[in-house]
Amino acid sequence: MSLSVLILDDREGLVARSPGLQRMQSMAKVRVLAESLDTLSDDELAGVQVIMALRERTRLDAATLTRFPALELILQTGGHAYHLDAAHAAGRGIPVTLGRRAFGPKAAVPELTFALAVAALRCIPAAHQSMRDGEWQPFMGRTLQGRTLGLLGFGRHGVNVARIAEAYGMNVVAWQRDTAATPTDGVPRLPLDELLAQSDVVSIHLKLSDSSRGLLDAGKLALMKEGSVLINTARGAIVDEPALIEALRTGPLSAAGLDVFTEEPLPANSELRGLPNVVLTPHIGWTVEEVLTEFADIAADQLGQYLEGTLDRRELLDADVVLASGAQGGLTPPGGS
Repeated sequence: MSLSVLILDDREGLVARSPGLQRMQSMAKVRVLAESLDTLSDDELAGVQVIMALRERTRLDAATLTRFPALELILQTGGHAYHLDAAHAAGRGIPVTLGRRAFGPKAAVPELTFALAVAALRCIPAAHQSMRDGEWQPFMGRTLQGRTLGLLGFGRHGVNVARIAEAYGMNVVAWQRDTAATPTDGVPRLPLDELLAQSDVVSIHLKLSDSSRGLLDAGKLALMKEGSVLINTARGAIVDEPALIEALRTGPLSAAGLDVFTEEPLPANSELRGLPNVVLTPHIGWTVEEVLTEFADIAADQLGQYLEGTLDRRELLDADVVLASGAQGGLTPPGGS
């Protein structure tokens, strides 16, 4: 019997037009949903066995997952699943794949980082609106060249941000979290407080965890260099949002470029929306054509491997998950490759 697959939140229609979808259709009965999941009845979801979720567009909490009584696999795109009730999925024996091997975000996120930085430093949103309003008003900005970029997080995104920064002529430093490590990449490491005090631009590229949540609180923001700029394309909860608003109003921050927020979508009455020195984008770090197409390809790979019984546990959110009885697919042995 062919598996029933539901692809969620393909608002742009890119997955529907992707080669990955064609491959999935050769293996299973696939339905692509552009509208909200709430538009489907429980009866329509009763036979769905596989979900492909586009990042965090739909919250997959226990109440939502319960609407899928036949669910046996979640194809989660991207490298994280903060929106998903992992304990509920594991308890039902539902493996959750991740798209960590996607290459596209390694370009898309760093590019947006500098788009936000340049927009903030050169007052581009205000200049654009001024032109729209029929005005010709010069705006005084600042360059990136010769300034210090402080990176919080030096993984797959941070490394590429550092490379681009060198092309801008910036001096790059990174937060040294592991004091026992000896970096060999030529990027100086600093303690967090020193980095914040020395950097003209601070860019966040950390995973959200217990240790990073609220990392930049009022005390840390107060340490930042006068006139500095904060860029966040990682997760909103890493920064204390009320403290950030105050730092933008009274200093030391002169501007910020934000793609992520503590609550998403950002509430219409958020004070961030009214600050003239903030550039806001609606979590678009990953939403480029190349990334969505690659997500579909990876999901098709993982679906095929699941049906063959060879889905690599290293690509799962929980590598130790035990499949529910009656599952039509399979995984590599625990601890295997």
